[in-house]
Amino acid sequence: MRVFLAGIPLHDALVVVVGDGEAALAKLRLFVGSPARLVWFTPGGPPDGDRRPANAPTPRARAPTRADFQEARLVFIALEQEEEAEAVARDARAAGAQVNVVDRPALSDFQTPALIDRDTIVVAIATGGAAPILARDLRSRIEAILPQALGPLAEIAGEIRDQVKTGIPDFMARRRFWERAFRGLAVDLVGQGRISAARAEMMRLIEAAAPEAGSLYGLGAGSGDPELLTLKALRIMQDADVILYDPEVSELVLARARRDAPRRNLADAGPAEACRLMVEHWTQGERVVRLYAGNPAASERARREQDALNATGCEMIVVPVALDAARLDS
Repeated sequence: MRVFLAGIPLHDALVVVVGDGEAALAKLRLFVGSPARLVWFTPGGPPDGDRRPANAPTPRARAPTRADFQEARLVFIALEQEEEAEAVARDARAAGAQVNVVDRPALSDFQTPALIDRDTIVVAIATGGAAPILARDLRSRIEAILPQALGPLAEIAGEIRDQVKTGIPDFMARRRFWERAFRGLAVDLVGQGRISAARAEMMRLIEAAAPEAGSLYGLGAGSGDPELLTLKALRIMQDADVILYDPEVSELVLARARRDAPRRNLADAGPAEACRLMVEHWTQGERVVRLYAGNPAASERARREQDALNATGCEMIVVPVALDAARLDS
């Protein structure tokens, strides 16, 4: 990872935009609907009123001074003259602000990612300033599949979080609750604008929540090409509570699994030890993914582990992770 994207709270944060051209107006549009305190300086004079974003602050038709940047959290500078932009950036940075100088990465503390705005939910795509057009294209593809209801859904989740913790003290059961809440009827109700009904549905799920039995999936990583992962396998890997894998499994495949799920390399574990680990996690109500290199149906190691599992009452559901590359080539 070459770029780290951090979530910066905007409530009552001071955001300063400097410039009067289209680049400055684009930055203003990012923040006019946010809870930030937005200040706009136009050293070259204010643009015509019909070009200004709706609800934009009244432009201050002068260059900012260092005092103007006191308490500023983010400063965006869109000035044509590099020397002028560099001087303004220096003053803003001296006041403790993080600075973005548009189209001048060398003068910037950060680059603006391509953003998908769903109010409480914000998705960001960054290339470190190397390929902004690529980031925008990716944003368009992702935005098309994300419903507008995401923001209100997250707001309901925030409102009932304390009730969920009280009503569902078991951590694993609480995780399952949130998965049902974000994948079930409540999502459709929010999409229809029925916010009260969606909240009631989530409250019903709290009452119905109970610890679930564990599950065990045996997945095959195939050739190791992550683009051959099936949608079902991806879903299972994203839902995993723990991942036990062969040392030959590609890091690219492992990267598609849930990032915060504990992982264990079974390079030094024989069938009996692998079986013990799987049963241990399974009996704790966890969703266990046993990730095999290649095809588990043709793996001697997978067969021996499943033989060991047969005597425990723990059933492994075998699902091929990757499509058969040989079949694709035929």
